[in-house]
Amino acid sequence: MANTAPAVRPANPRFSSGPCAKIPGFSLDMLADAPLGRSHRAAVGKAKLKEAIDLTREILGVPADYRIGIVPASDTGAVEMALWSLLGARPVEMLAWESFGEGWVTDVVKQLKLDATVKKAPYGEIVDLATVDFDKDVVFTWNGTTSGVRVPNGDAIPATRAGLTICDATSAAFAMDLPWDKLDVVTFSWQKVLGGEGGHGVLILSPRAVERLETYTPAWPLPKIFRLTSKGKISEGIFVGETINTPSMLCVEDYLVALKWAKSIGGLQGLIARCEANAAAIAGHIAGKDWIANLAVDPATASCTSVCLKFTDPRITDGAAFAKNVAKRLEKEGVALDAGAYRDAPPGLRIWCGATVETADVQALMPWIDHAFGAEIAALAQAA
Repeated sequence: MANTAPAVRPANPRFSSGPCAKIPGFSLDMLADAPLGRSHRAAVGKAKLKEAIDLTREILGVPADYRIGIVPASDTGAVEMALWSLLGARPVEMLAWESFGEGWVTDVVKQLKLDATVKKAPYGEIVDLATVDFDKDVVFTWNGTTSGVRVPNGDAIPATRAGLTICDATSAAFAMDLPWDKLDVVTFSWQKVLGGEGGHGVLILSPRAVERLETYTPAWPLPKIFRLTSKGKISEGIFVGETINTPSMLCVEDYLVALKWAKSIGGLQGLIARCEANAAAIAGHIAGKDWIANLAVDPATASCTSVCLKFTDPRITDGAAFAKNVAKRLEKEGVALDAGAYRDAPPGLRIWCGATVETADVQALMPWIDHAFGAEIAALAQAA
């Protein structure tokens, strides 16, 4: 039977998990109001940064007594600021189920040299949260960008916990319901779900996290870029738009445009609905197929943004080469760019399904994955 190429192509083939697709209808003209060539400390610069913080709070539903700051070095910078500034006051438990979580383990155990309890789960699974001691400080990713699994909810986190919960939420913010009362530190970078330009991180602190900052001094020296306090008090300026370093006002304008778009489609619930519809398009297409499956073992923990797929056909002897060739075919056809699995993850595909991706494009991509798979299987048969 001929493996005929599908007739319909995605209008936008950008399925990269970061930087991600721009908002629908994006054009550079939308950034015309950016105060280029002006100081970020001028009134216009501070006003733009404050507007970005206020819109972030409004759309995400961040409580009024939580502080929101725009910080350097993307989500990584935001996480590192939290780890270096807050940890060491009490025992630590590190949770890892993908490469970025593994990275935070390395930082805490090998760089800060803390005697942390480390709990890991293989790709496609998460740690059993019922076994976690939340009287310790707990560090975890909400959504595994490289593994396609997420925390289903915050039910396992007790309201009476003694420790801080430090949550890397970079591919979950604006796509999933985050239980703010269960989270003391939340970090993300806006190039994920809102498709903003990279380089900036967002750091959100609960009152409990602020109390820790003001009552605890780490044993190690803190680089200037990580310092969140001055003379024993939180540096409030960071959380009203006075950033630690020089932000790109072009990137801030791009974030503002995306935030206003998010508000126009129904805010957080509108964003979540788009992500869930995208993920459902993939789940519906692969259901019942015996050669492809979601990397997530439990559907309850399957991500709705970074959807990771694995090839399960027994004829495939070299999974890495096969998956790479499928991704190359998709790119050559111009139907999916940057859709290969993350380098440290099991071989397969990773389809970004964030809110800026149109469901029609995900639906159009699915037959092309079938087509590329068929072509690669045929190539294997021919080479045998």
